Amino acid sequence: MFKQLSFIIIMMLFSLNTNAQSPYIFQDNEVKPGTKKHILIPINTGKDSTFIPITIFNGIKNGKTIGITAGVHGYEYAPIMASQKLINSIDVKKLNGVIILVQIANLESFLGRTPYKSPVDGKNLNRVFPGNPNGTNTEKVADFITKNIIAKSDYFLDIHSGDAPEDLMPYSAYYSNKGMPEVSEIGRKMAEAMGYDHNVIFNTNGKKYMEKNEPSLYTTAEAFKRGIPSIDIECGRLGLVEDFAVNKVEDSVLRLFDHLSFLSYNKISKRGKLITISDRDYIGSKFNGMFYPFKKAGDLVRKGEKLGYVTNFFGEIIQTIYAENDGYIMMIITAPPINKGEDLVVIGKI
Repeated sequence: MFKQLSFIIIMMLFSLNTNAQSPYIFQDNEVKPGTKKHILIPINTGKDSTFIPITIFNGIKNGKTIGITAGVHGYEYAPIMASQKLINSIDVKKLNGVIILVQIANLESFLGRTPYKSPVDGKNLNRVFPGNPNGTNTEKVADFITKNIIAKSDYFLDIHSGDAPEDLMPYSAYYSNKGMPEVSEIGRKMAEAMGYDHNVIFNTNGKKYMEKNEPSLYTTAEAFKRGIPSIDIECGRLGLVEDFAVNKVEDSVLRLFDHLSFLSYNKISKRGKLITISDRDYIGSKFNGMFYPFKKAGDLVRKGEKLGYVTNFFGEIIQTIYAENDGYIMMIITAPPINKGEDLVVIGKI
């Protein structure tokens, strides 16, 4: 009887230990179970240098790994400020698995207050993936994120907002491909779990960046191309720090953690009808000049409706912008300067 009881106790202890989390090693930094660690990753090209601030959260129980990037565009402040809040709202003592949170991917853009591109090399971080280990500042940042965060993740999330001139409608989005149905479906459920009213499908069928020997260009596309369920958030506008957007990003990420069983979240509220957007119209400027918008992000517009116009530098109208289909304005430029070929309006078709 005593031997049987001892055997049962040993098996119970073994069962508990197999579910326990191990220390997580990131760039020679050990993160013990139930703790978090802030790490500055140096990036040096020989001509210039920067850092990537990253926080590793290692839970108390064994589980999956999720990679999260904020600040891929350094002027998109809502995701960056939400990431600051997440440092304290992620309870590692109740966490399953590992969260790798890049606080600010494009630090030079953030510190330089420059939209879209890094002031160091003039490159857009969200157009250079998978990066280049021997490249410029931005390319080396992309290379590090690809090899050390994306490649180590079971799920991936990239958080964006409207840059300096962009009025933006909040939405979630997921990558989808007919050749990757299971990964696409996991991504769909992840995106829908985040609680946004609009969910966008990034359809990658036939896209050149999905080909084996072609660069993926986009942060999340690199993850999806590797077979990782991948989603985006767009929440915030005009490079502003607004409580609504910051809190919404924080809330949506915590909802995602709950959905994926990383962390329980008891503040989930019901939302209205989910609107899925599967196709978008991009309306660009044919000229350099000044843009006068008539609409704002989130407006429902009808085909043929006037959305604004472009003038030359003497105020003469040289292009009038009309809606090409019924849909929601997902993004509209509000700053006057516009360059030939730039998108003025993005409409989610319905």
